[in-house]
Amino acid sequence: MSLDRKHLLKAMGPGILFASTCIGVSHLVQSTRAGADYGFQLILFIILANLFKYPFFEFGSRYAGATRKSILEGYQKEGRWVLWVYFLLSLASMFTVTAAVTFVTAGMLNNLMGWDFDPTWVSACLLAMCTLILALGKYSLLDGLLKIIGSVLLISTLVAFFGVLGKGPIEPVENFIPKELMEREGIIFLIALMGWMPTAVDLSTWNSLWAVERMKQTGYQPRLKEILFDFNFGYIITAILALCFLTLGTYVMYGSGVELSSNSAVFSDQVVKLYTSAIGSWAYVIIAIAAFSAMFSTTITVVDGFGRAMGETIRLLFFKTTGIRTLYTAMMVLVAGVSFVFILLLSSNLKDLVDLATTLSFVIAPVFAYINYKVIMSDQISEDYKPKPWLKNLAKAGLIFLTVFALIYIVVYFDIISI
Repeated sequence: MSLDRKHLLKAMGPGILFASTCIGVSHLVQSTRAGADYGFQLILFIILANLFKYPFFEFGSRYAGATRKSILEGYQKEGRWVLWVYFLLSLASMFTVTAAVTFVTAGMLNNLMGWDFDPTWVSACLLAMCTLILALGKYSLLDGLLKIIGSVLLISTLVAFFGVLGKGPIEPVENFIPKELMEREGIIFLIALMGWMPTAVDLSTWNSLWAVERMKQTGYQPRLKEILFDFNFGYIITAILALCFLTLGTYVMYGSGVELSSNSAVFSDQVVKLYTSAIGSWAYVIIAIAAFSAMFSTTITVVDGFGRAMGETIRLLFFKTTGIRTLYTAMMVLVAGVSFVFILLLSSNLKDLVDLATTLSFVIAPVFAYINYKVIMSDQISEDYKPKPWLKNLAKAGLIFLTVFALIYIVVYFDIISI
């Protein structure tokens, strides 16, 4: 059956939210750093990370389409221990994730407004603002704005991408020595890059939560094909933009002798100038607004996603009643408060904060990937809704990929094998 445009529009939304979550730190920060520091050496790893993580994000949307419930309920049906594993591992990662994206957003805001404020306290204001907006139930009002933001950033990035392709890469400075990827520092950065490429695997639960919420908002029960079209649309955009940011970093900064700063405001200025070097200095304000808006949309979706996912997890673990909104609000407040403490402790170095969050996400990724695979292949899902053989095989290959690189990181980080 073909997709009906009217019904498809009712299903669209969660994919946009997913893209808004992805096109933040992993793209603006990590992909740009990858190009600036290593050129195109990491392009294959970016492609592989997007490819091998795809099934586990898709499974979240697939479960919602098959059952009309979030995949968290699927975790519970596989055993309360599965839900406990998700809960505990999420606690271990969600504060660093939120802290990293908020701190980058604060730098973008400082750069846009020309402020010289401490980004730590700007982060506090941003977290408070996001929590208040979401607690008042006004997030639905941002849906249209997020689509506009995404469109502006997509067009700007593509224009800058083709602009730098036309100009070609910069000439390396004299005596330029490229960084070695196979050294300890290079491998640790590689794992950090793939940790959020396109985002952390545990965030796959958000896809199903947003899909279920979208059904409640519209009153429409979309077919699986419509839900997956929405998800795939967002996923493909994020994968393409990751390669665009890698190219921008490579063509404009690789070999220049200038490194991306660990100061959030200076870093933000450098990122915006990646665009203006290709488009023209006249576009600086437009790009600065688009970059901040993209990071702000990431911050608010992260606060919403963790609040929604952890609130629902606590409900399933400890309560029988449904629709407890106070849990959602309480978890958002907790996420925002503890994340601010992480920013206070780690804000002296933007790169360290981002690498900590992204690396932790990658190391625990195989666990979440296996849980999603176990649920989607269980008796909870009828045969008509289970993944096709190619997707099932890709998931198995993805499990191997994520596990191998997680082990490589542990071996290298703890100097079990010297490099």
